[in-house]
Formats: sequence, C-alpha cells, structure tokens
Amino acid sequence: MSAGSASDAALEALFVPFLTGDLAWPASGDVLILRARDGFVLREQRRPGWALQQSFKPAADALARSGFAVSAEVPEGRFKVVMVLPTRQREESRALFAQAMAHVTPDGVVLAAVPNAEGAKTAEADLALLAGGVSTLSKHKCRVFWTRPGATPDPSLLDTWLALDDALPIDEGRFVSRRGLFAWDRIDIASALLDSVLPGDFTGRVADLGAGFGYLACRVIATNPGVTAVDLYEAEGRAIEPARQNVAAAIAASGRSIAARVEWQDVTHGIDGGYDAIVSNPPFHQGRADQPELGRAFIAVAARALSPQGRFWMVANRHLAYEATLDACFTHVRTVAERDGFKVIEAKEPRR
Repeated sequence: MSAGSASDAALEALFVPFLTGDLAWPASGDVLILRARDGFVLREQRRPGWALQQSFKPAADALARSGFAVSAEVPEGRFKVVMVLPTRQREESRALFAQAMAHVTPDGVVLAAVPNAEGAKTAEADLALLAGGVSTLSKHKCRVFWTRPGATPDPSLLDTWLALDDALPIDEGRFVSRRGLFAWDRIDIASALLDSVLPGDFTGRVADLGAGFGYLACRVIATNPGVTAVDLYEAEGRAIEPARQNVAAAIAASGRSIAARVEWQDVTHGIDGGYDAIVSNPPFHQGRADQPELGRAFIAVAARALSPQGRFWMVANRHLAYEATLDACFTHVRTVAERDGFKVIEAKEPRR
C-alpha cells in the first residue's frame, strides 16, 4: 500500500486507542492481528509475542522482510487483543469479526479500523451487533472501534458469520469458491472469454498465473487431452484450498493421470521454468487504481518460464497497453479476440 493511502491510514488508526490510553497492551504481548499489513506504526509498536495473519502473498512477504512471523491462515489459540483490518467485502469482513471473537480471551478486546470512505459505519455496526456494542473514536479519516472487555458474542450469529469463510459452490455446483476472492461468486467474464478461444492442442506442462479458484486451469484440463501436468500460482492464500478442490475434481472428471500443484506465490518474483504453455488472466489493479505494471510483470515472467517453443495465452482489459511488453518478450504476438471490453492475446517464441 502506498504511503498516505486510506489503507495506510487505517493501519495507523488501529493503534490510536493504545496511544491515547483508551486501551493498554497486554503484559505478555498476547496480540493477534488479522489481515496485518506492514507499516511504520506496526514496526514502531511491535512487541514480542505478536501473531500476524495475512493471506495476500505480497503483503505477507513485506511483513516477513520487516522481521515479522506471519501465517496465511488464522493461527490456533486465544489472544488478549485481536486487531482487525477488514476488507471491502462485507461478508468477508463479518467472517473476520467472527474469527476475531472466536480467538479473543474471555477478558480480551477485539478492535478494528476502517476508512470512513470504505464503509466504516457499516463495519462498526456489524461488530457491535456481534459483540453487543463497541466503543469508538475517529482519527486519520478512519473509524476505530473495539469491544468491551469480556464481551460475549451472540452464539448463533457467531456460527453464522464463521461459516461465511467456508468454501461454497458456484456456477451451479461446477466449482467451489470463497467469499472475498476475485469474482468469487461467478465465472469472471474475461476468464470466460479466454476459455472460449483457448486451443485444445496444449501438451505437456501448463501453468496458470494468478489462478484464483482455478477456473482456467480446470478448463485446460477438460479441453486438452495432451496436458500431463498443471501448476497453479496464486497470491491470495484463501484461494489455495478451493483451487485444489476444483483441480482435483477436474482431473477426476478427465479420467487421466495429471500431476497438479497449487502454489501460494507472488508471480512477479518468478516461477518454475520449462512450461509448454501458460495461461493467465493477470491482475491489473490493487485497491481502486489501475496498476498495469502487474500485468507487464506477468508477461515477463511467463516469457522466462516457457520452453523455447512454448505459448502464452492471456486476457486483459482492452485499454491496457501491454503490446510493447509482449513485443519485447516474444517474437510472435497476435490478438485472437476482442469482446466485452477485453482482449485475448497469444504470444509465441519467447525472446531470451
């Protein structure tokens, strides 16, 4: 997150109650931070014994570079203070609040911070509903709110909101997904366009970059009988288990023996090499702003990871100018289809 962004402001606001004296750190350092992000205030306030959770690999890597131990999943145990940085997806955030209440000690506190422009009032109301009320203050154009020590969550609501993080069927049961993933409740229109024009003659090893819950990889398995191995690379850790389930189902339906891996990985840092084909619907933004450099990084990584005769198939928003990067990385580039604001491109013969 860039300095001065609303998300950084939320991180700073999260610590305000401890700076004002409204809340006190536990003597044991018994703190859990859900969806933690690196930042100056986090490094400045750090204490031994903190547990950090972050499922987005670039953010988790940033925390690790600053010396924090971080896990993709919520760790076991209970903590005297559970801090939460909610997301923009309401049901995903409700699940986060429920996880926080399930992991706080009976005398502990759950607190969260949300930018005013990103649903702070709604998030505050949700935690208050679950915990029976909250205290609140405003700072850095954010709202910070926390439960009363010893607050007991509504049992039925707690169970209902915890279940919001479960994998669930979509597309008439053809796939499973998870709330908060990109296009979690449907087949993304861009991925569907790419699937509609993909060839059926892929052979050998295929990779899916930015695989999400695994839709494209599953379609490659279903339509390319010559494929013998499929590797999925995805930065959002919460997508890994749904992707594994979907790929396993696709392999079973194919009746073939296909090696498969689903890796929690930041593609921009590079992947394995020697692939015969790579498919991708690369991310083009983080937060609200377009960041076409993400797609350009995916293109460069794909070129390095392909065999000399390998092929790269990608879909992108039509307005994003990836052609110069594609031409720099591949000998042959062609636009295969343009529809609904998206374009599908095939690139062959990576330049070395």
